[in-house]
Order: sequence, then C-alpha cells, then structure tokens
Amino acid sequence: MSQLFYYTPANGDWNKALPIGNGKLGAMIFGEEHEEHFQLNEDSVWFGTKRNRNNADARKNLEKIRELILNGKISEAENLCKYALSGTPQSQHSYQTLGDVYFDFCGVRKKTKDFKRTLDLSTAIHTSKVTDADTGFSYEIETFADFDTNCIAAHFTSTNPDGLSLAASLQRGSFYEATTHTDDTLLISGRLGGGDESFCAGMRFVISDGAQTGMGEHLLAEHSSSITVLLTAATTFRHKNPEEAVKESLKKAAFIPYEKLKEKHVKEYRSYFDRMHLSLPYDSSLDALPTDERLARIDKEHPDNGLINTYFDFGRYLLISSSRGDCLPANLQGIWNDSLSAPWGSKFTININTEMNYWPALSCRLADCEKPLFTHMLRMLENGKQTAKEMYDCRGFVAHHNTDLWGDTAPQDIYIPATYWVMGGAWLATHIWNYYSYTKDLDFLKEMYPFLRECVAFFMDFLIEVNGELVTCPSVSPENTYIMKDGTQGRLSYGVTMDNEILHELFDHFEKSSTLLQETDIDFCQRAKETAKKLPKIKIGKHGQIMEWMKDYDEAEPGHRHISHLWALHPAFQITPDNTPDLCDAAKITLQRRLSKGGGHTGWSRAWIMNMYARLWDGENAYKQLLLLFSNSTLPNLFDTHPPFQIDGNFGSIAAIAEMLLQSREDKTIFLPALPSAWQNGFVEGICGRENICYDIRWNKGVLSDVTLHAGSDTSITLSYKDKEKRLTLQEGETLSVSF
Repeated sequence: MSQLFYYTPANGDWNKALPIGNGKLGAMIFGEEHEEHFQLNEDSVWFGTKRNRNNADARKNLEKIRELILNGKISEAENLCKYALSGTPQSQHSYQTLGDVYFDFCGVRKKTKDFKRTLDLSTAIHTSKVTDADTGFSYEIETFADFDTNCIAAHFTSTNPDGLSLAASLQRGSFYEATTHTDDTLLISGRLGGGDESFCAGMRFVISDGAQTGMGEHLLAEHSSSITVLLTAATTFRHKNPEEAVKESLKKAAFIPYEKLKEKHVKEYRSYFDRMHLSLPYDSSLDALPTDERLARIDKEHPDNGLINTYFDFGRYLLISSSRGDCLPANLQGIWNDSLSAPWGSKFTININTEMNYWPALSCRLADCEKPLFTHMLRMLENGKQTAKEMYDCRGFVAHHNTDLWGDTAPQDIYIPATYWVMGGAWLATHIWNYYSYTKDLDFLKEMYPFLRECVAFFMDFLIEVNGELVTCPSVSPENTYIMKDGTQGRLSYGVTMDNEILHELFDHFEKSSTLLQETDIDFCQRAKETAKKLPKIKIGKHGQIMEWMKDYDEAEPGHRHISHLWALHPAFQITPDNTPDLCDAAKITLQRRLSKGGGHTGWSRAWIMNMYARLWDGENAYKQLLLLFSNSTLPNLFDTHPPFQIDGNFGSIAAIAEMLLQSREDKTIFLPALPSAWQNGFVEGICGRENICYDIRWNKGVLSDVTLHAGSDTSITLSYKDKEKRLTLQEGETLSVSF
C-alpha cells in the first residue's frame, strides 16, 4: 500500500504534518480538523546574499600550522587555526521558511468526526477528509505541488448544498514588508536579510461559483461549490522581478481546469515514481492500521514488510519531491524547513549529509534527480578556485564541509572537529564518475570533467610528503576527537584515513575519465598518477580495527556518529568481502566497537551503518539497523530525525535497502548480497546497476529465482550470485532473462 494515512490531525506538530513538493516549492500540510495550515518553502529563500568569506590570513599561517601538527603541538595548531583558517565571517547563511498559509472555514467544522488524512505516494497527492458532526456534511481538500506550473494547488470541496466559504492568509511573521491584493490574488513580498535579495509569495483563488474578494491580508470566498487555491513563490536568485514571476505562474495554473491540472501533475510525477517497484510480501490485514500505529509496533517480533515497502516508496517520493528539474539540491531538510534560523542552517553539509541524500538516486532509477547536485557543484567551481588560491596558494578547486545557496567554499563555523577539512569538494567529485558509470552519459562526463580535474589539481599542490607518503595537513576526521598518549585530546591531524580513501577514489576516477576523454595535458596526467602512488594505504590498528588517524589513537567518543574511516567500505568499494577479507574483518570490528558504545544514535548514522552491513554481506545486521532506525530515529510522518529532522537518513536507508538486494561494482554486479531472513520472498523491478542496466529480480524462500536485464547501452558485464558468475554481452535496448 503506497500511502501514508492517519486518523488524527497533526494538531500543530510539524513532525506529524505531511510533505509535498516539486523541487522548488515545498509544503508541510497539517491536515487540521477546524482550521487548515500549510507551512511553505521555496528552495532559494535564504537569508542574506553572496559573500567572499576567504580568510586573508590563511596563506601566511598555513606552514606554521603544519609545523605545529607534525611536531605534535596539536593544541597550539588548533588555536592558530581558529584565527587563521576560519571563514570571515565565520558562518554561511541559513535556508529559511517561506511562511505559512492559514485557512479559516468561516464557522463550519467546529465539531467533526470521521477525520482522515492521506498522502498517496503513487500520485503525490495529499487528501484530508472530515465530516461536520452537527450537519453531516463532508469536506475534502486535495493538495499537490505541480511541477509544470510551479504552483501548489489545494482543491476544496464539500457536500454542503450551500457551498463552501473560506478565508485564507499568507503570513511570514514580521519578516515581510508589503501585501497587495485583488479580488482573486494576494501577494506578500520582502527582503531576505542583507544585500538586494528579495522574495515574493502569491496566492490565487479560483472558484466555481459564488463570490470572492480580497480584504486586508486575506482572500475570501463565499458559497462556492469548489475552491482551488494556488500558491507559488519566487526570489531574485532566479528572477529579476519575483513579483512578475509569481503572477505569471499563478495565471498559468489558473487557466487550467483543476481536474486537467491534477491529471497533468500525476502523469509528470509518475514518470519518475513508476520506474521502480519493491514488493516484500506481508500481512495485508496490517493495511487497516494508520501509519503511526504501524511504525509504533514494528520490531523483530512484529515484522511489517508492508511498512518497509511504504518507507522505501516514501524515500523515493521525497527525492522526487525535493530534487528535480532546475531546482537546488536537497539540503539537510530536503526543502521542508519551518524556521528562519534552521538547524545547522539547513545548508548543504558535504562531509556526508548532502552526499547521502543522493546515494539512492542511481540504484533507484532516479539519476536525473541527482542533476541539481551537479549543477550546484558547477556553481561552486569558481568560488572553490578562489578559495584554493586565496587561502592555500594552490591551483584547482577546494570546498570544506558546508556550502550554501551561492556555492560558498570557505570553511564554515569555528568548530575544530569539522571546520578545517578540505575534502568536501573531493567527495562530491566522486559522484561524477559514479553517475557516468551508471548512465554511460558521455556528454555529462565532459561537462563535469573540469570539476574533477580542478579537484585533482588542488591536491597535487596541497598534499605534503611525510615519511615518503603524500598526506593532507591540516585535516580532521569528521567530527571526531582522539586521545593522545599523555591523555590530552586532539582533533587536527594529518593523513586522516578518510582523506586517503577519498583521494584514492578521486585520483582513480580522474585517471579513468581523463583516459576516456583523451586529456591532452600528458604531464598533468602523469603527475596525477605519481601522486596517487604515494597516497597512504588503509591500516589496521591495535584492536584489529581500521585506524581512523595516521597514528593508532583511541577515540574520545568511541560511539561517535561519524564512521568516516569506513568510507572505503561504503560508499566506495575499496573494502569488499571477496577482494579484501582482512580489511573486511577489521571493518566488522570497527562497527562492533562503535555500536557497543552507543553508535548509530542519529538517524543518518544508523542509515550509514545499514549500508556498511549490506556491503559486508550481512543482511541480518543490516535489517536489525533498519528496525532500530524505525524505533529510535523515525518521526510519526516517517521523516528521519537526527534529532531534529534531517532528510539524509531517509535517503541513506532506502539506498541501503537497495544495496541489500543488488550491489553494482566496477568488476561485477552481485544479486541478493545481504538478503535477511525476514525477506524470504519478494521482487524488485527497475533497480539499476552500472553500465546502464536495470534489473528485475525475484526470489523465493531466500533463493534467487529470476533475473531480467534491460540494457540501456551496449555493454559487457559480469553477474554474480553466491559462488556463481556469468559474463554477458548485451546490446542497447536488449532484454535478457538469466538464471543461476
């Protein structure tokens, strides 16, 4: 059952409201009984304007900081970093709520019964229904975020023969400056902090009959058989005149009959959603329970594969709704944020969170939903080249652990365990080759190649040689702290394990890309190869664990949420059970040590652990982590919680479910590598692997029964199931069934 439903309203609780979105616009629908409330977002509503935050004192202090680190004077190095390597000003700007729309039903629905609200994931339509207990008349609201018109449409109907009466207002607290209205349209507008950035939000009534007027800060309709409320917004980030853009969108949507608008919306949305289907058999009697009750009961003793099916669909729904077309990438909260000063600024946090948002895009057949991320990476490119030059006197491109609406690349905050980390851009760059290897889109690779090349150029200049190896310095293992021999704690280091793993991947991807695209600068390519040869290898420590730092330190927080030194296990494939068994054993110990001390206590961390167990081919532990995610880190509306809400855990966990069923490596594609005993039977259609191949996979009693391949390109590929392998050659458009 591909829907969320509830028999109770949100009652003002944002974590119980339900999300809709079209990439640019988002709304949280509260589904209240008496007065409806939508909280609104537009993806470019950020405080402030673009700034140059590069610290002018960084270059002249970099060598001193390195000297202090290499001589073990960590406290002194950290103190100097605060002043010399922090951004100026120290923080990037925050994503903000657009505001709220409130609907007053003008005296009806004071006493209600038979309330129900539903989010249909197959159509992306929210529906709320309620009956007036005194009159017996029913009231229904259908709401969706239309992509083509860039409007949210809410359609109000009732069985009341006198029709509907409705009053609606757009509000943004004290953070707007002007309100204008006609009989059918209301606009609010204002500045977005410093600079010249501004916004406009608009609402329009389309009534079937009756009367309507604008009055003060409200639109009012009386005795209408149906009322369609259209909502949209725009900012100067995309439009010289946001007000004209808003009026045009509202006009475009208003001239389309509601049923036609809904039909077009559903068709466009389903062109994404219907590409894939997961079916885990379950007790269908559970479908009678509302979503919050199913979430509360699921555990090892009360399995509910139906809820897992729904949760998987919900994750895909969220990605489609927050990242398609020419919108911005999904941020820490996707596009759904009710604050003017959001948690962590609701930015693009690139020391895992933004990357995790896009882990399911390729495997779940939503590659085009990752395009907004790549567009933003290109937006960052010139900024990152400026940061590299001004702060580090290096060629190329660098970004730290956060970026914002304008693609800021300077260090964020003064938080030593995270701020002074130069790998954010490099991690993003690894998404380029992965996207190409799944889609075989050579034009895309050509477009993104400059980003990849500039990342490599930066590290060829930035790395320093220590004991015959090229290492980052300064750096941190995000966002962790180690204990030195004398008992003091440190954060800054050199040659951090995660850095080395990312760099191995970066340089490998560059070599493949430069060869494929016939890079003409032979000297540059040769130096890149020589640099890659001198990168440190993964080391095993005294506990049998993967070492997190160059020295075998213990962690100050053994159950830390970041497990950065297992980046080679996931998202990379540098550690695999069949190719590197010793490192796999060390990875298992690393996970056990983290979890035994309370690790996985944030939703996104639990999702990452799920992926890691899937890569270790340990389906039982991956499934266990999923159940813990449900019980500890999932809100009533199925949003993931850090706490508070962060969307990365939703995306990371559905990526892990896909990894449990299919793992697509450069050398081979593996079927059902981490199938838990709770999923004895099932099928998945449209799951994707490298070489532009989609798969339909069925299994029965825990055994693979049928595989069908759909080739999007000419290719050769190795397929693997348990101890059997097959080598196949396919042509574009070919469909082939395979058995093992």
